[in-house]
This record gives sequence, C-alpha cells and structure tokens, in this order.
Amino acid sequence: MSVITVFSGSFCRENSVIQEVAGSTGYKLVMDKSLVGHAARLSGMDEGKIERAFSATTSVFNKFTHEKERAIAYLRLALAETLSDDNLVVSGFSGQLIPKEVSHVLRVCLIADLKFRIKVAAEEQGLSEKDAVKLIHNEDNDRAAWVNALFGKKDPWAASLYDIVIPMDKKDVAEAAALIIKNLDSDVVKTTESSKKAVEDFLLAAKVEVVLIKEGHSADVSVKDGSVKLSINKHVLMLGRLEEELKSIVSRVPGVKSVDTKVGKGFHKTDVYRKVDLGTPSKVLLVDDEREFVQTLSERLIMREMGSAVTYDGESALELVSKDEPEVMILDLKMPGIDGIETLRRVKQTHPEIEVIILTGHGSEADRKICMDLGAFAYLHKPVDIEVLSDTLKKANEKIQQKKAS
Repeated sequence: MSVITVFSGSFCRENSVIQEVAGSTGYKLVMDKSLVGHAARLSGMDEGKIERAFSATTSVFNKFTHEKERAIAYLRLALAETLSDDNLVVSGFSGQLIPKEVSHVLRVCLIADLKFRIKVAAEEQGLSEKDAVKLIHNEDNDRAAWVNALFGKKDPWAASLYDIVIPMDKKDVAEAAALIIKNLDSDVVKTTESSKKAVEDFLLAAKVEVVLIKEGHSADVSVKDGSVKLSINKHVLMLGRLEEELKSIVSRVPGVKSVDTKVGKGFHKTDVYRKVDLGTPSKVLLVDDEREFVQTLSERLIMREMGSAVTYDGESALELVSKDEPEVMILDLKMPGIDGIETLRRVKQTHPEIEVIILTGHGSEADRKICMDLGAFAYLHKPVDIEVLSDTLKKANEKIQQKKAS
C-alpha cells in the first residue's frame, strides 16, 4: 500500500479533498496538528513553539536557541514513527519532510488562482477581498519559506516537487479526489522492500538528529543501511575535535553501524558554530535607550555564549516580548515613552515567567523598592562589572530551569 502527502495553498478545498480521499480509501488521516502534538510529547517543547517552525518568521533569538531546528528535528521523528504504518494521508507542511528515498509516497499539490481562493475565503470565513488577499499572501509566504528551506526552491508549487499538481479552480472536490485515488494504482508508489528500508533509514536519521540536538549540536544527517553521514554546515575553529565529539555521540544510538563526517556547502559561511549551552540563558532582551552602551553590552554577552537581542524603548520591548518570549530582560529605568517601571509592570502582568534585571544609572532607593515589589529578579547600578552581570544572568537562568523542571 502507499502514503499520500497533500500540500496545498490556503482556500484550495484541501480539507474536503483529503476527507474524500480518506473516506474512499480507508486511509488514516494525519494532520500537522497531530504531528505537532506527537513532537511536543517527544520533546517536552510547547506545541506553539513547534508549530512556529512552519512560519516564515523566525525568532530573533533562534541563532542562539536553535528552537526552530529543534522543532523540525522532533517533527521529523514524529513523522518517521508515524510512517511505520502504510495507508496514510499526510496533510500539511509535515509531509514535505519525507525524504525522496521513501518511494511509496504519492506527493500531491493543490493550488488555484487568486480569484478562486478569494471566493472560497469569502464562502468559508466571510472574509472581504482585501482581508482574503492579505491572509493568502501571508500564508503563501509561510509555505514558500518552508519549501525553500527544505529544497532550495522559491516556488512552493513547483511541479518538480510533486507527482500531481491539481488546479482546484479547474477541478471540483470529487474530481480531485478521484484523480488522486487513480494514481494510487501506479506501481511506482507501491510499497517495496527498498522503500520500507528507506523508512527505517529515515527513522534512524531522525533519532540521530534528535540525539545531537539534545547535546546542543546541529548537523545535517543522512542514513543508508545504518551508516550515518553528518554534514557540518558552519565554520568551526577546531573541526577535528568537533567531528570526534559528534561521532562519539552518534555511535551510541542503537542501530548505528558507522559514522562519517564531512563539511557541507555552508561550511565556509562567516557564522561560527555554537553548541547550545543550557547553563546560560539564550534569550536575553536588552532594553536601553543608550544605543552604544547596549550594543556593546550585547556583544560582551554573546562572547560569554549568551544570546541577546536589543531594543531601545519600552514599547519596542513589549512588542518583542509578545512575539519572541525572552527568558530574561535587562531593563533600564529612564527611557523616553514607556519607562522601565511601567515596562516591568506590563511584562510581569502578561509574562510573569520572564526574569527582569534592572540595570540603571539613575535609580533611587524608592525605585529599587518599587521594582522588587513588582517582581524584578535583581536591581543593579551602572556601571556594572560584566562578571557580576553574567553571574546574575546565570542565577536567573537557574531559577527559570528549576521552574521548568517542576
């Protein structure tokens, strides 16, 4: 039997088509939502953070946290475990993660022209033309970014990625479903011993990727008959030492017969390979209107393996908090617009789990008391010794990790 993957533009009758196909074939329907839940159970990550992997927008902290890469690694593992069964309809972004070596997959794309999609948006959600166009544009951006990241193709509907591309403005639901079911009869998409072995290799590759992620490493992983190849795609100062460490980690994974490493296409990029250090905070937001000071402080924290982002006023800080959820804030008191005390108050109201360190050159004892009463983790004065600040950040991170563990 076979697996069907369906990748669709928004408002292209995808739900109706997959329900028709699943009902006619008896295949089990697997949606992104169920795979996100599976990945969350495997990883302990929040479902929202895993689902964000499908978004074109990446957190400003991601180069330090690798949350997107972790989410995708666990999505691969969830999908690989699911593929132990045949007779599946996998609908959404996740199906694109199945490697081409798994040949018993019928890859389907549903797309339509904009006029048709606007009409469906009005019928299904009552959207105006303007709102429909905006939503379709945003969701197409997410799909384009996802496909580009996986395959290096800017067109998410490129015919070379699929076995069938169905124009839903020219086919009704019944015709589209019938076309998909008809193509299931092709010998090309029947399960073979070779394609079963490819699923086993996919599962082992996913397990290896997750083990590396747990150890703070990131590498491209491929597997053939238990032989693992790791591609390192960032500049590394001591490549040999890293290769030996990766081999040591991966060789302990059950089912791995051998491990080889190589440098990948991205090896000579200017960014430096950074192992994730769970002992230091990776999402520190610095909020201070003294631009030269805060930029210098950010660079010094990065040198100490702490990921940081910078905003210059309270309003921008609150906006970033709502989107990217930093772990720790270093906050100045005297700023134009929303001052530090009001920023602290609002952060603690909406995101009480964020630890806030006040760092000010103008605060009074009364200010200190107000800040601590509002829930600040610490109150420090400028100029601050970087070692004192680093130690305070590590203590704040310890508190955060203890809360997560409990």
